[in-house]
Amino acid sequence: MKKMDLYNVLISPIVTEKSNNVAEKREQVVFKVLPSATKSDVKQAFELAFEAKVDKVSLLNVKGKTKRFGRFNGKRANWKKAYICLTPGQKFDLASNQK
Repeated sequence: MKKMDLYNVLISPIVTEKSNNVAEKREQVVFKVLPSATKSDVKQAFELAFEAKVDKVSLLNVKGKTKRFGRFNGKRANWKKAYICLTPGQKFDLASNQK
């Protein structure tokens, strides 16, 4: 992929209690990524954006929930989640990487 396209692969970090536990115990970071992204795209985008070495990437497709909006049934969009495992010794803090 082109360099500008790689900056669009990572949509947003997921900051929840579960993702914080994963970050502390397994040195992993959780991001929402493009639905068309591959493991190599996510790895290259993370290394380009945050200058941290990535050991491996796991992708997970999240199904959109079915919800009711008043008397109408609707469905939220499907999306993709990436668990990014950093190499041992690498530190990643989202707050310190903001410019």
